[in-house]
Amino acid sequence: MSTATATARPGAVLADLLPSPRLSASLELGGAPTRVRDAALVVGGAVLTGLAAQVAVPVPGSPVPVTGQTFAALLVGTALGARRGFLSLALYALAGVAGVPWFADGTSGAASVSFGYILGMLLASAAVGALARRGADRSPLRMAGAMLLGEAVIYAVGVPYLALAADLPFSKAVALGLTPFLIGDALKAALAMGALPTAWKLADKR
Repeated sequence: MSTATATARPGAVLADLLPSPRLSASLELGGAPTRVRDAALVVGGAVLTGLAAQVAVPVPGSPVPVTGQTFAALLVGTALGARRGFLSLALYALAGVAGVPWFADGTSGAASVSFGYILGMLLASAAVGALARRGADRSPLRMAGAMLLGEAVIYAVGVPYLALAADLPFSKAVALGLTPFLIGDALKAALAMGALPTAWKLADKR
């Protein structure tokens, strides 16, 4: 698929603009190049999220640090679309549970009280990916709305999980696992509302 075709086609996301690798004629039967590209995108999205998770700043009194993890997860979902975004975050979560040290601060496993945020990222990546298929990533305001919705989904899972796992009253979990991050989330939304629509504009000019 050419860049012009992908750009014009309704429902395309940024990852659809990437060409499939050229394989031999025998392998091209059944859409093999597209599957290879999609697999690479899924793995790449998981690795990007894992790398971003290492950018972590402790929040005094909170077991949940500020990281680049959520921002990366939402960008992966937006750029890859709902299905590939969900699979990418599922790979990230499963590999981390299996022992790959790429959760925040180089940790792994499901024992952390903040693991609920990772589960929330699975749903959020699918949600923002679905919105991107409807053109949310091509308008700054709609992109900001998609990011804020994705962040809300993450907190809707992560905060109750934190309350249960850490045996905290829900109000305390909100104070430790939501309130300190609101300003940072607004900045992430502002960054995304510039980055993704700009990427589409550059693609349209090619």
